[in-house]
Amino acid sequence: MAQDAVKTPTGHSPSFSERLNAGAPTESFWRSLQYFHLYRLLVAALFGLALIFLSASPPFGSQNLRLTEWLVRSYLLAATLFYVLPRWRPPFNLLLTVEVAVDVLVLTLLMHLSGGNRSGISYMLLVVLAGAGLVGQGRLTLFYAAMASVAVLVEQAFHQLQDVGDLSDFTYTGVICVGFFGTAISAHLLSKRVVANEHLARQRGEALAAQMRINEQVIQDMQDGILVLDREGKVRQHNPKALELCQIQGRTAGLELDDYCPELARRYAEWSEQGVAASDVLLSRGARPLRVRYLPAGDGENSLLYLEDAEQLQAQARQIKLAALGRLTANMAHEIRNPLAAISHATELLQEDGEELTRKRLLRIIGENTQRLNRLVTDVLELGRRDRTQREPIPLDTFLAGFLEELALTEPEGVLAVRVECPPGLVLRFDRGHLNRLLTNLVGNAMRYCSGRPGSIAIRCLSTAYGSIEIHVVDDGPGIDPGASAHVFEPFFTTRSNGTGLGLYIARELCEANGAALDLMGSGSGAHFRISGKDVDGGRDLGQKERRV
Repeated sequence: MAQDAVKTPTGHSPSFSERLNAGAPTESFWRSLQYFHLYRLLVAALFGLALIFLSASPPFGSQNLRLTEWLVRSYLLAATLFYVLPRWRPPFNLLLTVEVAVDVLVLTLLMHLSGGNRSGISYMLLVVLAGAGLVGQGRLTLFYAAMASVAVLVEQAFHQLQDVGDLSDFTYTGVICVGFFGTAISAHLLSKRVVANEHLARQRGEALAAQMRINEQVIQDMQDGILVLDREGKVRQHNPKALELCQIQGRTAGLELDDYCPELARRYAEWSEQGVAASDVLLSRGARPLRVRYLPAGDGENSLLYLEDAEQLQAQARQIKLAALGRLTANMAHEIRNPLAAISHATELLQEDGEELTRKRLLRIIGENTQRLNRLVTDVLELGRRDRTQREPIPLDTFLAGFLEELALTEPEGVLAVRVECPPGLVLRFDRGHLNRLLTNLVGNAMRYCSGRPGSIAIRCLSTAYGSIEIHVVDDGPGIDPGASAHVFEPFFTTRSNGTGLGLYIARELCEANGAALDLMGSGSGAHFRISGKDVDGGRDLGQKERRV
């Protein structure tokens, strides 16, 4: 506010005239001034009643009743005039200063006509100073206190000149003057706090209004339909998309949720009664399916309903699937075309060349590329079956023992490099076939790059403090290049010429299908993969939590 400034823009302290002509205050201060005017009218009326009912033994105005009566009438007239003047909005501080001067003059004269300071009228000046300090926002309060002090001191000196009082009355008057300044300082400090609080409240109100406008704009521009409901189910706010999805046209004021969608109104009543924290359902509005998300607001009085066109969501999902299928098809075509070209070329050479050594080499090329095509088809089929899970509790110690026995049949030499560290009692909830394929993939990769010494491949199982089960597959090979570590789980990414690039991608997909996670750990030498899965007791998907961390 303009009147809150302590210094002018030029940096010097404001003069008396500048304080007197400070900027217009807010409406709240004009209202406070009107209350001050009412107080003055009440005091003037009480003085008039005192003249009427105390005329027999008049302590009030005993020095000169006629002058007292004239003074009270004038004070009542001035109080009435002050009450009316704010309608024309005169300079606020100038008006208040004139009013305080009139109060000090009239009350001092009435005090003199009633016997001096001992009459008690001087205490009424304390109320005037306090009110002026609060209403005037702390300005000129010390000036008002000085004005009142000078007035009562002059009145006391006049009494002494008339030999009416004694010198001890000056002490009493001095105490009253100290009270004037104490009241003025207190009113000044209190008014500063009032002004600061009002300024802060206005700033917060403006910020809240701006935030409300932003929220309104965001709601109006959202692609989803938004309905804001109160506890009774009345729609307090909506956006155009909600009207479109609910097929509402024309007047919308005063509509309830039942007017938008009766089925949704019934569901909302159930959610409110049950105290549901959140819900997500599919409803139909005519021939149009809607996906509805219910979220109660933090205040407990309002709720939010998000409306989405289910057909549009399904169309978007189809587009995403088609795009993914297109990328997969393109990559598969590239991966299949290369070995087919090699097979075709080797076949042509085989038909032309009759040497035995050349025939064997070409037949080997045909066999290797045929196996590569077979692996690619097998991987793609495995990828298509990743969601068909039959999770069951698997004791890891017995499962890994059986896994090593199977591995010994296919890799009799490589199995010697595998070391298993699995304490008894660890049970993992997983699809048995998926876990076998997952470990076969990870251990197979480790066999290709490890040193081959006994124990160069380690399979470690442990239970974490979070209750999840972890399986670590570690080898002592050269490890994965840091530049390639970010891409190892991408489909068709491979560092081998005869690899399909689907092994680790399928491994992670199998983990996620079983509510687990597969991560590449970066510490130490060699490759280190971690499988984080669910324990059997709690059934908590702590692997996902570990993955996010």
